[in-house]
Amino acid sequence: MLLKGVKVIEHATYFAAPGAGGILSDWGAEVIKIEPPGGDPVRSNFPTKGSDKEHLTDNPAFDSDNRGKKSIVVDARTEEGQEIIRKLADTADVFLTNVRPGGIERSGLGYDTLSKRNPKLVYCALTGYGLEGPDANAPGFDVASFWSRSGLARLTAPKGSELFPVRTASGDHTTSIAAVAAINAALIQALKTGKGQLVDVSLLRTGLYTLHTDLAIQLFFGRIASTRPRAEAYNPLTNFFRTKDDAWICIVARAGRADLPRMARAFDLPGIDTDPRFQDGRSRRDNAGDITAMFDAAFARFTKDEIAARLTAEEIAWAPAQTLADVAVDPQVHAAGGIVQTPGKDGVGSFASPAAPAKFHGVDDGPKGPGPKLGQHTREVLTSLGYSEAEIGAALAGKVVA
Repeated sequence: MLLKGVKVIEHATYFAAPGAGGILSDWGAEVIKIEPPGGDPVRSNFPTKGSDKEHLTDNPAFDSDNRGKKSIVVDARTEEGQEIIRKLADTADVFLTNVRPGGIERSGLGYDTLSKRNPKLVYCALTGYGLEGPDANAPGFDVASFWSRSGLARLTAPKGSELFPVRTASGDHTTSIAAVAAINAALIQALKTGKGQLVDVSLLRTGLYTLHTDLAIQLFFGRIASTRPRAEAYNPLTNFFRTKDDAWICIVARAGRADLPRMARAFDLPGIDTDPRFQDGRSRRDNAGDITAMFDAAFARFTKDEIAARLTAEEIAWAPAQTLADVAVDPQVHAAGGIVQTPGKDGVGSFASPAAPAKFHGVDDGPKGPGPKLGQHTREVLTSLGYSEAEIGAALAGKVVA
């Protein structure tokens, strides 16, 4: 296991930070998840009660991000609870939190405090807007911080159309990937020098990087082209088209005119490679409506399988525009390792869930266990910190832990 021996304390709820902890767990780290009394709110977001998978999972959203972790319930509002968390951080390589900066400092769990006790600690603060600036303490959610504030919502919606929210936790999980990359970079430094690092990861900054190319153009030229409706695309040769059997296909044209003869053969449209409307970027943009209508008519003559065979034979870059139901049975998705089996609770069965975002060949990089029951490992973890049975009993009775 790649991260065997790395200990992560995750003081976080919802998606972005737990998603990062979930990846680290899949890759072999020991991840201890600190949950508030009542548990991570995601535990109740998508309950499976009454479904045929009730015996496997509390809910798929929680378990997919939290599989293989240990769960300990600590009331971080109490001094006793805060000291438990500090003792956990003393034993850790990584401390991962999405508690807002003001709250984490008031709890005595900020980087300065924990790093003095554990100088090699990699401390990852995952927030909506970063640790500095006027909005550092503002609540962060992916639809607000990642999608809206970064410019993605306005850039993605075609000009003149209403805005729409990002899908469930997609901005969060993009940020999870960024956090894992940053944590591992800081771990390398800690291994080499014995010195930890404060890692500042935000939904906002990840959103800015996600639209990197467009933002670079905006910053350089002071303007950016808007997203156009499909029939008005800047490059109508890279677009989505519907087949006779109502499937959608995405095609991507390479630069210049290289793909025009291939498209002429694949779409049975002789002459487009010499048609003046197709010759350069400006002529294609000016005639986008005509070109799109021509391709629409061509695609409507073929089924998905027929046009797929033609596109593949001509080596045109293409992909089906799939539903998630299609994705679930796509053989290439499975070959790429994109779906894994997460163990059910109590060792009963397993269920399909999304994999971590990278595959390591010849290495166990999949789920290390089921999603934990709430507080399942509280006694075990406190015992490992040296708490006696009497002390644990008193903490339980006082509702400091659960």
